[in-house]
Amino acid sequence: MVYPELNFTLPPMILEPSTWPQACDHYRQIVDSALRRAAELEFPGVVLEFETLPPMTENPSWAVEITSILREGMEKAKSKWGVRSILRVTPNDNRELTRPPRMRSGRHWEAMLETFHGCAKAGADLLSIESVGGKEIHDEALTMCDIRQIIFALAVLGARDMKFLWENISSIANAHGCIPAGDSACGFGNTAMVMAEQHLIPRIFAAIVRPLTAVRSLVAYECGALGPGKDCAYENPILKAITGFPMAMEGKTAACAHLSPVGNIAAAACDLWSNESVQNLKLLGGMAPTCYLEQLIYDCRLFNRATADGDNGALLLRNWLIKSDAYLDPQAYILTPENAIRCGRAIVESSGYYSAAIAVARETISIFRQGLAKGEVKIPAKDMAFIDSVESQIENMPASEENFIAEMMAEIDTSKFVAGDYGID
Repeated sequence: MVYPELNFTLPPMILEPSTWPQACDHYRQIVDSALRRAAELEFPGVVLEFETLPPMTENPSWAVEITSILREGMEKAKSKWGVRSILRVTPNDNRELTRPPRMRSGRHWEAMLETFHGCAKAGADLLSIESVGGKEIHDEALTMCDIRQIIFALAVLGARDMKFLWENISSIANAHGCIPAGDSACGFGNTAMVMAEQHLIPRIFAAIVRPLTAVRSLVAYECGALGPGKDCAYENPILKAITGFPMAMEGKTAACAHLSPVGNIAAAACDLWSNESVQNLKLLGGMAPTCYLEQLIYDCRLFNRATADGDNGALLLRNWLIKSDAYLDPQAYILTPENAIRCGRAIVESSGYYSAAIAVARETISIFRQGLAKGEVKIPAKDMAFIDSVESQIENMPASEENFIAEMMAEIDTSKFVAGDYGID
């Protein structure tokens, strides 16, 4: 059964002590209105996601108070209308607010840990994060389409940070009896996707980045995460192919937050169907979170009806969702079940994250060459020439991670990150 996951946030406003009561009222209104609509539409269960804003993670008591407000509203809805719901809390990763970021110490790290502990104690059912380890290098690498630096950021820095971070998050979740759910490479793969939509980088490069993010995000599950994976992790079909864990996905209903070329295909592997973050603004139909929950519920009704009709119905709808997107953009094509499985296999058959990144990059390029030859995906000729360049860079990378790190530390601006925070001498 697929359930809706409603993701919401405040309208544009300054968060400070004088406006805090107003912010709290927004969250009370959101949970009451949304769950009332779920009851009216007779849908049996809803997941709510509270993503903290940076000031809330800086002031953990604020995040804890909102968690308590949402939990109170959820219990009220269950008692009053019989609506079952669970709460995902996703603290903002504030570590990047320091330059260079301190990943394992300092006030931002301590406040983030306090936020996780406090929100788990206050009633969070699922704990997630959109972590940022490696973004110090990845952001500029994207603008330059530098695949070597992308791999260094994701498979070396990112993977090491994920291990450290998720050992802590899993420990906190277990201590409070909630579920360590999963991470998202939103700041990496989705940044690439948005840049491609804005014609700042080739779509084919963003499509190559996507499977590389799965190498990094997989570490959370190796460190105790159990799903459902975070909604904005478009790498989740690959992670689901590897782990079998449930995954949240977002697509067409995430247009309130960002545009994408994967509006339907993202739904083909979802266990939760989400809208990304929508501001609490007044629309003609009602408040935006309530309107978006209605859209999610109608989608979930369709998914569940197809499943209830057996394999024929489920596979027919799944294939329609896939085929409506897959041909038009390589970023969609790489997420077909067959290609997700191929990428997942390349990752798990490798030894170490660096080797996995090289292997899945090669497999991704092979997938695109074969797909183009079969007429299954549309890739402009100039982008295929770009693939040749990327492939050449990959083939010239050293075989060992140790040698790769030595090369990169001599090439990049090491003042952008604290090497010791990633276990690099």
